[in-house]
Amino acid sequence: MAKQFPEITDRLGEFIAAQSVYFVATAARDGRVNLSPKGLDSLRVLGPNRVAWLNLTGSGNETSAHLLDNPRMTLMFCSFDREPLILRLYGTAREVQPGDADWAELYSQFPARTGTRQIYDLAVDLVQTSCGFGVPTMTVDSERTLLDSWAEKKGVDGVAAYQQERNLASIDGAPTRLALD
Repeated sequence: MAKQFPEITDRLGEFIAAQSVYFVATAARDGRVNLSPKGLDSLRVLGPNRVAWLNLTGSGNETSAHLLDNPRMTLMFCSFDREPLILRLYGTAREVQPGDADWAELYSQFPARTGTRQIYDLAVDLVQTSCGFGVPTMTVDSERTLLDSWAEKKGVDGVAAYQQERNLASIDGAPTRLALD
């Protein structure tokens, strides 16, 4: 049975902190919906109605393009261990990039990574849980180190060049904030 909450409770914050993977969903008014898995040490609960997640350079930059058109975002956490639970955070998000006024404050919450691209700051307006009874149990063996290794090998300048080559537009052709700054 789904339950709704106006904020992230301490118990739900502990659940979020214990998850190895979470999912981010965004959509512009037109075009494709994006749903991306995220991992590593990249998410922080900053308050009962605020979370931030560190986004690393990847092959796409859909979230950035979508938020320029429509700031809605949903984060989903799903327990794969003994205690089933699905948790969704609904709200509006904003993109924070290096050079923005609050970049240093937000970035200080995360480990430094060469592949860092931006931080998304989500104002949570609804928290919803559901049972997760149909989700299989699984274990996490380890975090993958490939993305960090790729970024380290490219170096800061190489990552920046990659972003300029591959991260300026969504798959639907909409500009990302990187293209506008």
